[in-house]
Amino acid sequence: MSRRLRAFSAIAAALALGLSLSGCAPWAIPTAPAQATSTPTGEKVDPALETFYHQALSWKGCGDKLQCATAKAPLNWSDPGAGSVDLALVRHQATGERLGSLLVNPGGPGASGYDFIKDSLDYATDEKLQAGYDIVGFDPRGVGRSSAVACYGPKKMDEYLYGIPKGERGSAEWIAELEASAKDFADACKTKTGPLLGQVDTVSAAHDLDLLRAVLGDAKLNYLGYSYGTLLGATYAGLYPGKVGRLVLDGALDPSSSNFEVTKTQAEGFESALRSYLTDCLARKDCPFNGTVDTAMSTIGALLDSVDRSPIAARDGRQLGSSALLTAIIYPLYDATAWSYLSEMLTSVMRGQAEYAFQFADAYNGRKDDGTYSDNSSEAFTAINCLDYSYNDDPASMRSEAAEIEKAAPVIGKYLTYGDITCANWPYHFTGTRAEIHAPGAAPILVVGTTNDPATPYVWAKRLAEQLDSGHLVTYTGEGHTAYNKSNACVNNAVDGYLLKGTVPASDPKC
Repeated sequence: MSRRLRAFSAIAAALALGLSLSGCAPWAIPTAPAQATSTPTGEKVDPALETFYHQALSWKGCGDKLQCATAKAPLNWSDPGAGSVDLALVRHQATGERLGSLLVNPGGPGASGYDFIKDSLDYATDEKLQAGYDIVGFDPRGVGRSSAVACYGPKKMDEYLYGIPKGERGSAEWIAELEASAKDFADACKTKTGPLLGQVDTVSAAHDLDLLRAVLGDAKLNYLGYSYGTLLGATYAGLYPGKVGRLVLDGALDPSSSNFEVTKTQAEGFESALRSYLTDCLARKDCPFNGTVDTAMSTIGALLDSVDRSPIAARDGRQLGSSALLTAIIYPLYDATAWSYLSEMLTSVMRGQAEYAFQFADAYNGRKDDGTYSDNSSEAFTAINCLDYSYNDDPASMRSEAAEIEKAAPVIGKYLTYGDITCANWPYHFTGTRAEIHAPGAAPILVVGTTNDPATPYVWAKRLAEQLDSGHLVTYTGEGHTAYNKSNACVNNAVDGYLLKGTVPASDPKC
């Protein structure tokens, strides 16, 4: 399926931890719920929300120095009496003088913040933050251990993610195949998920974030959001500017970008990252390419075209087409330390072998060796994006946009086109208006951007920092997706100083 690329720091965490392989809210911000009676933090809330804001969490041990709990939130924030959803939490309590809770989101949308903290605490935060804060991971509504979106079983999910259309890319037959696949997937999601499917938008998740802040006992929100998590954090700031404590938004999205603009900018970002990889590769003796960067880019383009026409069979019977190969290429581009693995993977594909590429694509999609899936990140990714952006199913418009994306990213652009098809056939649709988020009156907010971040290109960080009335930009000059705790001391010191002491850089430190 043609779709936008996921943008979450959990991918980088997986790369950092396990690549030794064998072998957006740009919409009209609604007002916060009406206020009436006080909560344990002394706030006033609508009486209809008392049950939720007054709940006491029951924490239980769930691993080495970790505690887990489940919170309840309204299914529909516009109708709090219409049922509830579960929100799964995990926390690592402060090891030093406690400042409060720091909620962490790894992005996606669809990535598990619970797993991010449970499995990768030291990747998500450094020891200084662990000393000063209870580090709290959570699965947003629709994700993982929380009330979650469910669609297909493993075999059908394989077909949906890895199936290869029979028609020629961009043809009427090809579009019809994608539409049929999208409708079947959407029907399955609606049947298995129920009313929750229409309530997993980012605005609802931002309201959940305020609820979590309150039940954790914090008067203001302290938050570290990576990638899509920056959109969630910015949305919170727009909804609750007076409750902003210390917010770090690393690997930012531009809340005002349309779905088309997001896809085009990401295509340009990954094309740029691919060129950077090749520049590095061509300086090494074991590089599978030769000549210039342009020549090598052409070789990769020809390889994608080749598997588009003639997929490579894997030992498990799956066929490696251009969509799966593109996923395998972009997966290690999230982290420059994984570039050597990208060279090995591309070498194997050029030799007619599919297994290595499927290892990368499977890791990206959360598919395990036994064919089952470790999470619902693909389903949640689609469900959340379908509610957060506008889409159209007009073939002429899609072809025009596809041509523009391919022009912007000549090698990989065409494999990221026609992404509107899935959400145009979704049972629930975005009804707002994409707009900038200014959050007037909010405390200072730190926005971190990496100059050659492929998944959330630097231009978005600049735009978000400019949009927010209290935004402050921290630039990291380098490669990879997100920067805090994985780039250099300059970035780490800026973020730690802000979160621990409230120190705001006088100007962009340009790390």
